[in-house]
Amino acid sequence: MSTIISLSPLSAKKASPEYPIQRLLADRWSPYGFEERQVPEADLSSIFEAARWAASSYNEQPWSYFIATRKTPAEFERLLSCLVPANQVWAKAAPVLVLGVVSLQFAKTHKENRAAVHDLGLASANLVVEATARRLSVHQMIGILPDRARELYLIPEHYEAWTAMAIGYKADTDTLPDALRERDLAPRQRKPASQFVFTGSWGQPASAAGVLR
Repeated sequence: MSTIISLSPLSAKKASPEYPIQRLLADRWSPYGFEERQVPEADLSSIFEAARWAASSYNEQPWSYFIATRKTPAEFERLLSCLVPANQVWAKAAPVLVLGVVSLQFAKTHKENRAAVHDLGLASANLVVEATARRLSVHQMIGILPDRARELYLIPEHYEAWTAMAIGYKADTDTLPDALRERDLAPRQRKPASQFVFTGSWGQPASAAGVLR
């Protein structure tokens, strides 16, 4: 089995892949601590450009994002207030907050778009990989207050705030409170592929059938 031996200085925690993967994917993780320094506008433009070019069902591109930086305190506090309190505690230190919104209907037919949330995830994944390449960290959250977001941002019917992201530069873990330090220092863990890649029938690992090594 092959492993990623060296990771960029961005990662304080090493992924332990069983097979070779791209270094950016191995480097990516979601810190709770962020430095105060601002993210250059050029980098923000590029990470959203990466989101723009994500694949989507029928090229619907059902995602929208609200962004707020600490340069505009009132906007930052407004977006921060759309997070659940437990996420506000640590996300308030990030220089950039983002709210992900998804259209749940196709624009032309007005029928339900069952791929919409999946496609928002694809766009955000593109964003995260581009951010990692620029030595930025992204912590994604499902813990938001959708109704508050709808009210504050006048989100129309058939659209829904779905996720949020904190973006910035990872802080030194020594600067964090004990609870957050423990989270940032905890080893990364993932289920093996045998538990989610099947063939033939549910629960039958593809590796056991010789489809994967």
